[in-house]
Amino acid sequence: MSIFSAADTAKPASQPVQVRGACPHDCPDTCALLTTVEGGVATRVQGNPDHPQTGGVLCNKVSRYTERTYHPERLLQPLRRCGPKGSGQFEPVSWATALSDIAARLKAIAARNPEAILPYSYAGTMGQVQGESMAGRFFNRLGASLLDRTICSTAGGEGLTHTLGGKVGMRVEFFAESRLIIIWGSNSIGSNLHFWRYAQQAKRDGAKLVCIDPRKSETAEKCHEHIALLPGTDAALALALMHELITHDWLDHDYIARHTLGWQALRERALQWSPERAASLCGVPVEQIKSLARDYGQCLVDQQPAAIRLNYGMQRVHGGGNAVRAVACLPALIGAWRHRAGGVLLSSSSLFPVDKAALQRPELLAGRTPRTINMVTIGDDLLRETSPKFGPKVEALIVYNSNPVAVAPESGKVVQGFAREDLFTVVLEHFQTDTADYADFVLPATTQLEHWDVHSAYGHTDALLNRPAIAPLGQAKPNTQIFRELAAHMGFTETCFADSDETLCRAVYGDKIDFTELLDKGFATLKLPDAPFADGHFPTPSGRCEFFSERLAAQGLDGLPDHVPNYETPGSSKEFPLAMISPPARNFLNSSFVNVKSLRDIEGEPLLEMHALDAAARGITPGAVVRVFNPRGEYLVKAEVSPRARPGVVNGLGVWWRKLGLGGSNVNQLTSQRLTDLGHGPVFYDCLVEVQLSAPQPALRTA
Repeated sequence: MSIFSAADTAKPASQPVQVRGACPHDCPDTCALLTTVEGGVATRVQGNPDHPQTGGVLCNKVSRYTERTYHPERLLQPLRRCGPKGSGQFEPVSWATALSDIAARLKAIAARNPEAILPYSYAGTMGQVQGESMAGRFFNRLGASLLDRTICSTAGGEGLTHTLGGKVGMRVEFFAESRLIIIWGSNSIGSNLHFWRYAQQAKRDGAKLVCIDPRKSETAEKCHEHIALLPGTDAALALALMHELITHDWLDHDYIARHTLGWQALRERALQWSPERAASLCGVPVEQIKSLARDYGQCLVDQQPAAIRLNYGMQRVHGGGNAVRAVACLPALIGAWRHRAGGVLLSSSSLFPVDKAALQRPELLAGRTPRTINMVTIGDDLLRETSPKFGPKVEALIVYNSNPVAVAPESGKVVQGFAREDLFTVVLEHFQTDTADYADFVLPATTQLEHWDVHSAYGHTDALLNRPAIAPLGQAKPNTQIFRELAAHMGFTETCFADSDETLCRAVYGDKIDFTELLDKGFATLKLPDAPFADGHFPTPSGRCEFFSERLAAQGLDGLPDHVPNYETPGSSKEFPLAMISPPARNFLNSSFVNVKSLRDIEGEPLLEMHALDAAARGITPGAVVRVFNPRGEYLVKAEVSPRARPGVVNGLGVWWRKLGLGGSNVNQLTSQRLTDLGHGPVFYDCLVEVQLSAPQPALRTA
């Protein structure tokens, strides 16, 4: 009998039952969930206390997941556009009508050139099954353009790969034993809550916590020290720390000799970065740099573990990949990897043995090599005509697990592209998002409480299984089922399109992880050493921590990490003198949860945090409506004069849906489509603006 039998799925029952699951959202914590079901209705979502990483604790967002699942505006039937693009006017249709019409349009386009069809997806769910399994098969069989999914983490991922060998690092639970924790580019309280629990345990035991972030976040407030550097200067700070480690001989010479590559070259470069030089560039006091280096070096002297928790904020600038490379070199200099509570962690995702080929079946490409389009540049790509350089004009777009009209940079161009009457757009969604407003068809997808999935993590080392707690609401269907049925309407007869979600769940790890353990417990811990690089054995070509990367040098790039200036360097423009970063609002996750009323009520409205000096210079008072602008566009928002902003930097909290903004836009009206030095990622925090008072505006619209 199938392991996914009727006994496993939630049925109406007289007694409450609890169903084990996993949080699907783009967060390092990947929590284990328990959903209470009464009479077929999910009444509560809580953290699974049996999962050590979750410990029964959820963030404020996911603890309200039933409110999201049963939201009165949840999409529960297929919709077809009946008004102008962007108007959000739709009429209900049957699944048969929707799938037949979609297939007919895609067939006609594919007959001319299948590369004129583009999928667009990211991390609306991080699930391996509801993400790119059946969808990947469908688009491979179709021969559609490939999507370079770069909008979040690729710069940092490439930086780690060319230094440590992959997205690898120390295990998160051992931060609790660290004596010095540097939280670099992360508001852990809002975006990595369970790491913060370990950091707090270490703090109670006497550890020092230092936060490096342009914004005085909730996390920075609770650390012993906050270094409020200018956006895009992280590599300079890391190189200055190296300078001090070298000049004071706070170095583990034995570890460097045995387990690193390119030390002499890195030493020469670091010695060019005095604390004074870095302080001038970073906009921080010299003594802060010297003090941090002293604390870090003292951990070597005292043989105490020092740990660095990186997150992705620091890599969303031109030099983001190099910045991560520079920081990732630091633990090897003091031999921090010798301790299980020492080293660095940005992402653990490379540790998971996901069999992507088994899930996505690249052999369906049948020898074709479709063009690749970077998701960051979707605004430009949708506005391009057919050309020898870029290939065919995009004629059809299928969006799932993403809301590009809200989250993609330079959104004025994104909106212009989505508004094309000749662009056929299909959106799989839970709600009528900014992107769904521009669709020709909107297909109702299930939420995490309604489908099967398997999850890896990038902030810990446990794999998780998600069981459906309730039956799909209305006519909603899992992504997998939507693409199965669409494949059938396209006439695809390959047997892989009949694979069940059970088969897909088992295929995620193959025989590398015991699937029975996932079924029994809901999670399985990877079998890894406590201190993975105590004796070297990095997964690089050399087996060493590569200060110098031969692979980068072979590409004509700098083999050593260096400070790469922003495209839009703070202080470089009189016309646009303020740097702007756009960190996430604490109660949203990218553009998810924005329409959950209880969470939006906590956030209140879109805000721009400004330092008092910058506000006063412009005659801006708290609560004033301001116009934030640069050559890419303008954004109307209320100003909050706040100590969270440092002088010269404004914080445009995101990512609000455009339709909920004062002027029908959000902060991404101002961000650019330029790419990072490594990984072709976005540069959301590499952005200069000016701010001025605006005329009074009407109140915010409501969802």
